[in-house]
Amino acid sequence: MPITKSAQKSMRQDRKRQKVNLLWKKQLKEKKKEIEKLVNAGKNKEAEKLIPSYCKVIDKATKNHIIKKNTAARKKSRMVKFISRKTETPKKESKEKKK
Repeated sequence: MPITKSAQKSMRQDRKRQKVNLLWKKQLKEKKKEIEKLVNAGKNKEAEKLIPSYCKVIDKATKNHIIKKNTAARKKSRMVKFISRKTETPKKESKEKKK
């Protein structure tokens, strides 16, 4: 336990900040799971509609220094890539050998 008053105050501030940071991280995880659940269920159009809200949460978390800028960019990129990969229809390519 901290002894000095300044150390006690610092500990109180840290606890308060930790709660806020955990709330932001929880929101990020919930949005991500919500989108992934829709995509895996085959509801890609609804998942695409949730991308702006997911990006908004990421941007706000970045602004508040919860996650770093490059981490935010990576998360957004991967989510869009995940959705677009699932929405693509598999193309059947017929390869003909030339004789």
